[in-house]
Amino acid sequence: MPCLAASSGVISREALFLSEHELSLIEEALSLIEAESSGSPPDPVEAELFRQRISCLKVFGKALALYPSIRENQILRGYVRDEKQLIKSLVGLAPSSHLLRIPARIHAVRSFLVTKFHSFSFLNKLLTPDTQLYEEIRTILYSIMFTIMAEDVYFACLDDPSLPEEIKFCLADELVSLWDSGAEPAMIQHFPFLKALWMARNDSPPSFGTMDGNSELIRISIDLEEDWKDFLLNQIANEETKWALDEFLFGLSYEELVSVRSRLQKFSIPAADYNEIRSYLGSTPAYTAINNSDPRYLHDFYMDRKEAALFRKRLNNPGPHKTLEEIYLKYRMTL
Repeated sequence: MPCLAASSGVISREALFLSEHELSLIEEALSLIEAESSGSPPDPVEAELFRQRISCLKVFGKALALYPSIRENQILRGYVRDEKQLIKSLVGLAPSSHLLRIPARIHAVRSFLVTKFHSFSFLNKLLTPDTQLYEEIRTILYSIMFTIMAEDVYFACLDDPSLPEEIKFCLADELVSLWDSGAEPAMIQHFPFLKALWMARNDSPPSFGTMDGNSELIRISIDLEEDWKDFLLNQIANEETKWALDEFLFGLSYEELVSVRSRLQKFSIPAADYNEIRSYLGSTPAYTAINNSDPRYLHDFYMDRKEAALFRKRLNNPGPHKTLEEIYLKYRMTL
């Protein structure tokens, strides 16, 4: 599979800053927060605190822009560090080795994203939920979070020994483009497909019922592209894909699904609702439940599944050893 052509030259430093649209939203939101109203009185302290946070975020972005492009060649004491060396490192090193072996700018870009998420999350808390501005800020929050999640999926695939090296180099090249652009998700070729999958899951809570997953799968698939349907047709017979898909659809771990389905069969229970499922499993579910009021729960749900898959893989336990997102991205990369 040919790699997506990488952007050439040094990316403009402006790409690392807040966009004009984001700056406009911030000022509009602050005007609303600071204005007098017939309802709750404005809180100038909160508005000022947010202005300080945004000021810090801008300074962070400017400092980040001072780091050299990770696509530039650098020579230190005769040792050449260039883009090709970085990509080789990403492909050849285990994730546990990345912390001190990849450029500081990469870590800084991710920290910038997290800081930006917290800043906009703070702003969202200051706004009234029934306004268009509130929804626009939430859209930005989801975009930031999906970018962070996409990085996690890419890293997980780079650590997959079954992936051909050619595909891993393409994955690493896309990650380099992402980091060098100031974390602009458009630089990742497969980002829109992962984002669409997460949005569909976020908007479609499980109904459980007979626990066959048909209604959940239909609801999620309606808004996805044809490549998702092709993926299901080609991969659903694979046992690991089916297990990972069930976890994704129901929000339950493989072990919980086995337990619940065994109980339904044992007691001839034709269907179950959310409360019944929770009563079967007790008060400590394995995975974080998605909560539409807070985008972070969707990220937690992915990380829970990722960590459980790694645990099963290390112990060679039954169940999925990869998340659905990893399996889906791997499929797309091999098209």
